Amino acid sequence: MSFSIAMIGAGQFAGSFAHLFQLHPGVSAVYATDVIPERATELVEKYGLAGTFASFDDALASSDVDAVAIFTQRWSHGPLVVKALEAGKHVYSAVPMAISAEEISRIIDAVRRTGLTYMMGETSHYNPAVVYARDMLAKNEFGRIFYAEGDYVHDMDLGFYDAYKFSGGENWKATASYPPMLYPTHSIGGILGAWQTHATSVSAIGVSDDRGDGVFDREVSMFDNDFSNMTGLFEVAGGGSFRVNEFRRVGFPSFIRESRFRWFGTEATFEEMTTTAYRQDREGVTDVSEEIEPRKASEEELAKLADVSPTLRDAFLSGLAPVHDPSRLPAEFAGAPNGHEGSHHFLCDDFVTAVNTGTLPPVNAWQAARYTLPGIYALESARRGGERLTIDDFGDAPA
Repeated sequence: MSFSIAMIGAGQFAGSFAHLFQLHPGVSAVYATDVIPERATELVEKYGLAGTFASFDDALASSDVDAVAIFTQRWSHGPLVVKALEAGKHVYSAVPMAISAEEISRIIDAVRRTGLTYMMGETSHYNPAVVYARDMLAKNEFGRIFYAEGDYVHDMDLGFYDAYKFSGGENWKATASYPPMLYPTHSIGGILGAWQTHATSVSAIGVSDDRGDGVFDREVSMFDNDFSNMTGLFEVAGGGSFRVNEFRRVGFPSFIRESRFRWFGTEATFEEMTTTAYRQDREGVTDVSEEIEPRKASEEELAKLADVSPTLRDAFLSGLAPVHDPSRLPAEFAGAPNGHEGSHHFLCDDFVTAVNTGTLPPVNAWQAARYTLPGIYALESARRGGERLTIDDFGDAPA
């Protein structure tokens, strides 16, 4: 079986996935559209795709398109996902799922009504540390997990200014103030990608930015946001808690490792640092750094991203780590550029497999809600001075 897919948005991140969808034997054709038509044309020419559409609506109206992959501005995903599902298209969406509980509810309702595949492409689900912790959990090595930590520490100066200028045009500062907790999946998604639970309440704190360059300025921000750094403490179902940091002004080499995770259990712990990682129990400490170290991109691969900020290229192209299992991937992916610590190949294959087999992908609508919704409540908590708020839950995915 195979299906066709249209790339909705042809920006800096879309190319990696357009290429992988083009390679995948379960995909028959790949199209592209963008609000800047030249970008879609360039993407088609670069990877030999099937063609372009003049608009998102044209792609939805076409019988040649079975699915869409949404790579638009991060605050625009929710309504586009619902519109695509209601048009009869399967949906792969970049993160986040949406920016409000109402948008998330509409997506889940549309997935239920249509029976179509929805998947959020959360890279941390295949972060090597998360894969390692998931394996530990499957072997019951942690005992009972009672606490975890996840950091997404990506300084604005390390590529984000360039990325927002690329996507935001003249008004880029209004969009660059995007609240950190509305992009929580690279921290929360990693924690919950291993620990099978969900957040039930949160108390969060935001740090108001003071650089004074018009970014994270409430008078400029389209989100009325001046928080550049945020921290949240979350209670989880079944007992326990996790803490996340979402930092955008931080003296940290995010080009080395932008997400870091730690899980604490009654029998063992796992702690990931910037360049090292350790498994620990009552008998001692085991250095597992090599197990989770992704292959670095070659100079040839890096050259293909000449239009991407140098500080973002490693993230876009980092390859598989020893802990990954490439045997489940299509042979056509061998040697193909990867990204975000080896996650791109798995994410693409997860979606294609789910559509072609009619099964739920790992990061389905219900799981995506559990990765995204806690951040929405955390932002509201911070705006209320850290007030503890109860987090709604849409339940487990259908069996």
